Amino acid sequence: MEWWAAPQSWLEQTSGWFCSQAPPIRAALYIAGAFIAAKVVDWFTVKVLRVLVKRTATGVDDQIVALSHGPVIKTVVLVGLGLATDVLIEDDGAHDVVIRVLQTVALVLWVSFALRATSLLLTAASELPDRFRPVEARTFPLFDNLGKLILVALAAYLVMLIWDLDVTTWLASAGIIGIALGFAAQDTLGNLFSGIFIIADKPYQLGDYVVLDTGERGEVANIGLRSTRLVTRDDVEITVPNAVMGNAKIVNESRGPWRKERIRVGVSVAYGSDIDEVRQVLLDVAAASTDVTEHPEPRVRFRAFGASGLDVELLVWIEEAWMRGRATDALNTAVYKAFNAAGIEIPYSKHDVYVKQWPSPPPSSPPAS
Repeated sequence: MEWWAAPQSWLEQTSGWFCSQAPPIRAALYIAGAFIAAKVVDWFTVKVLRVLVKRTATGVDDQIVALSHGPVIKTVVLVGLGLATDVLIEDDGAHDVVIRVLQTVALVLWVSFALRATSLLLTAASELPDRFRPVEARTFPLFDNLGKLILVALAAYLVMLIWDLDVTTWLASAGIIGIALGFAAQDTLGNLFSGIFIIADKPYQLGDYVVLDTGERGEVANIGLRSTRLVTRDDVEITVPNAVMGNAKIVNESRGPWRKERIRVGVSVAYGSDIDEVRQVLLDVAAASTDVTEHPEPRVRFRAFGASGLDVELLVWIEEAWMRGRATDALNTAVYKAFNAAGIEIPYSKHDVYVKQWPSPPPSSPPAS
């Protein structure tokens, strides 16, 4: 006898014995086998999978394995109950109802697992903004709610398939309701989608100084799903709808290769001034300022021959955009004092008035008689 003949013969005998038993006994054996299989799966999950996931650097996989422990074991038991149902219940209608109930219970178990696993994965992604840029602590609620909405909608669709409900009618009704809601809340939906695009595209982020095409300038204090809030240098908060922010031209003063920003201090000196001395005085003023960075170094540019003097510009860099007002004030004050000390004249507009001819006096009237 070949080596595989003995196991094959044993399986045939066992199968024949099993089929010869009464339906209640076979159902009980199915259920008992399901519990035994569930115990084996439980042992495999605890002893093998948990040992493997502990070797990884992250703890997310440990949590997901722990979450899957319950649904896996309960699903094995539900499979045993389904097999027992096939043996015990001969009526097709009752059989279908029981099977659909078991399938619905299994679907609820795995949807619950998927909801919790999604939250865990998004939480882990929000803690690693360098790898998952769209998912941050402030955007976590958005993606968490969106993921839950998709899972619940998918679960509802699968439940309708399990119970043989008319999916087309429900989808048509949902489409009509969606169109009505879209027309009723189109501004709100426009702000919502613009907020999602802003969060994903990140043209600005919290703490950035931005200038809108309407002239408002301020620090981004909050980025919500409906609006973005800016705090100006006057400590006034401006709320701008995200639909407006999404279509506006935005100058972000805090982005680029670094957060440093260049400011320009323009001044005019009288004709006849020593331009080299003017250049040196301006560079000395920049070097003495605590707000000006050393790299890039300050520069002076002779811009134009103005109507009243020579137009010169001092170009310096500051560390942060919020320092612009303070640094400009300090540099203007220092330049004025330095020019006075060096005897460099700052011209102002002068006009000479020439009188070509005095008007003739009106003819005197004859004396009254």
